[in-house]
This record gives sequence, structure tokens and C-alpha cells, in this order.
Amino acid sequence: MTSADDWLHDPRPVQRVKLFSDAGIDPAAWPATVPAVAQFLEVAGRDGWEFGPGVTFLVGENGSGKSTLIEGIAEAAGLPAEGGSTNGGGETRRTESPLSEWLRIERSPRAPRWGFFLRAETMHGYYSWRDDLPDAPPSLHTMSHGESFNALLDEVLDHPHYVSGLACLDEPEAALSFSSTLRWLASLDRMRSRGTQVICATHSPVLAALPGATILELGDWGIRESAWEDLELVRLHRGFLDAPGRYLRHLLE
Repeated sequence: MTSADDWLHDPRPVQRVKLFSDAGIDPAAWPATVPAVAQFLEVAGRDGWEFGPGVTFLVGENGSGKSTLIEGIAEAAGLPAEGGSTNGGGETRRTESPLSEWLRIERSPRAPRWGFFLRAETMHGYYSWRDDLPDAPPSLHTMSHGESFNALLDEVLDHPHYVSGLACLDEPEAALSFSSTLRWLASLDRMRSRGTQVICATHSPVLAALPGATILELGDWGIRESAWEDLELVRLHRGFLDAPGRYLRHLLE
């Protein structure tokens, strides 16, 4: 059993995610109709959904709920919905689900408060917000998509003087080449070793191969913990690379 002293000294920025008692959830409306989100809400409303230290990957097909969950958790943790740090970020118009309004983050008073949310499709807003800061660093707008993500990795997430906290990453591989993805894999390991808690939604079998990471696979069944070699994602990539012709003859006329 976890003692009160253990809770006070637990360094995780997100120990558990729980539901507010007055959460106005309509189970017949999105996002509660997504099986993975429905299961998450059920557990959060009962005992709370616990996230361990280190790196947790959310893996699944498009529409499985990965981005919806990570977006809701990030916003509930005080991070900008369109990406950025606890210090701020850009905002255009609200398109997010109401999930974050239902969620309550449980953490100890000693846990780091700093965090960063990387949301692949809306980071331009954060880049513009950053450009408007006094003594702004070099603009990320002048870089390619992948270069800007690697710059964020070097300057913010994996900086040598980085203070541990929470990193919510929504499909960072969308901007990355294979070699850059390997670079991020090594950085995730360093971030974990410094005490950073990472929750990452990904389609990348490369990132998900990080040794020691927790992998949650999302699908029609809801959410289940999985080993890397058992992921459908890994099986499909292997099958295609081993024999692309088997796939292509069904796809191309």
C-alpha cells in the first residue's frame, strides 16, 4: 500500500488521472463513444488511471483515440491545447474535445510543474508565440518541419540543463526522417533517465521499441497493455517490408 509519505515524494507529474465528480459526460456522444476513451473514463471514474514513471506509448490506428486522450491529459495538466509549455503557447480557435474538462490530474506537491505538449499539426502557433517573446531564440518558422522538431528536442525537451517534468508528445514522428526518429528514441531514453515522465501517441514502431517503455495499444477492444513484438503496428510494418508485393497487388490496379 502506498503511504502518505510515498505520495508526497513521488516525482511523477501525473500519478493518476481521475474524473471530476460533476463531469458532464454523455456516453452517447463523442469522445465517450470511442472505445479506448470510454474505458479510460470508466477507470478514471473508479480508481483513477495510473501512469507510471518513464515513457508510456499510446499506439493504435487512426481514430482509435490516441490524440484525443493525450490532448485531454495535456490540457488537464495545464498545458496549451495547441502545443507549448506551461509558460505558454499559441492559440487560434478551440477545436478540442471536452475531455480535459472532465479530467483531474493527481500529483504530489513535490512533483515538477514544468511540462511541454508537442502537437504535430498545430505547433506553428507555438512557434509564432515564441517569436514574439523578448530576446526570442532563432525562429522555428524558418526551418523545415523536421528541423524545427529537432530544434525543440535540443532546446527544450532534451536540453542538458532541462528540468524534469511532463512531456506529452502527439505523433512527433510525423515530421521526422528515419535517422531523426532514431535520434528521438535516444533522447527519450535520456529524458527518462533525468526523471521526465513522457506520454507519447505514436504510429512509429521505431519509437515504440524503446526498451522499458510501457505500451498501451488502443483499438475496438479499448485499451490493453502490449509487448512491442505483439503490436499490430509492428506486425504490419514487418509484413510490408518483408514482401511489399503482397500488399501492392491488392492496392494497385
